[in-house]
Amino acid sequence: MVKLESLKKSIQFKKTLKEKKIHSEYFSIFAAKNFYKPQNKNNLLISFVMKKKIGNAVKRNKIRRKLKAIVHKLLKKRGAINRDYTYIVFGKSNAYKEKQNIIMPEMIKCFNKIK
Repeated sequence: MVKLESLKKSIQFKKTLKEKKIHSEYFSIFAAKNFYKPQNKNNLLISFVMKKKIGNAVKRNKIRRKLKAIVHKLLKKRGAINRDYTYIVFGKSNAYKEKQNIIMPEMIKCFNKIK
């Protein structure tokens, strides 16, 4: 089973933010080739980030949980997400009101563009 492993150091975030960028109405994805090895070979290096301007902690956490759930569903589909990349997903306030089944096709499209 694939686990999500978060980035820990600011150097990792800075390197990832300089590479590929894809923006959507609900989120932005930044991706870089794996320059840092995950703890387990099967793990996916991905971090979910929210700005404080989005709202209070409840709203930010709900967006983060929604985006994580979509990524978990995509990991079950073979080839939907490339594990050779490190990802940072910035959630936007529009994702709070929308349902998962509306955001999911948008996320599939964005991950396919990165390949």
